[in-house]
Amino acid sequence: MYKFLEQTVEGYMTRNVSTVQRDQNLLALSEMFEQDDFNSYPVEDDGQVVGIVTKFDILKCFAFTPSQMLPRYHDLMSRKVGDVMTPEFIYVSPETRLTRVLQIMVEHRIRSIIVLDSSQKLAGIVARQDVIVALKATAND
Repeated sequence: MYKFLEQTVEGYMTRNVSTVQRDQNLLALSEMFEQDDFNSYPVEDDGQVVGIVTKFDILKCFAFTPSQMLPRYHDLMSRKVGDVMTPEFIYVSPETRLTRVLQIMVEHRIRSIIVLDSSQKLAGIVARQDVIVALKATAND
């Protein structure tokens, strides 16, 4: 277990990350979620990460409100990613220790965290499963 304390994001993150654009519609996004079986995507605009969008963001669109009791599926799915994404997102660097990532995931109840390099460019994404893999790998030592 002591070896886990030394592990960083760089050794376990996914480097080739699929991204979405803020002007993409939710129907296309939902098809990507279905095809890739991911829970979230970084949102990019001109090569810069501007937010994160999750399956939960799509579900929130369908929540009943006093002003909208019966949301129309096709109307909601024509909305843009930029309308539902979370622009204030948590991110880490490749050098961040996995212990910190685990703490963030537990505190904020999030499944994955965007990884940005020193120039604030997308370097990867680290997910709960990556942390579990690291825990298992270091438990054998």
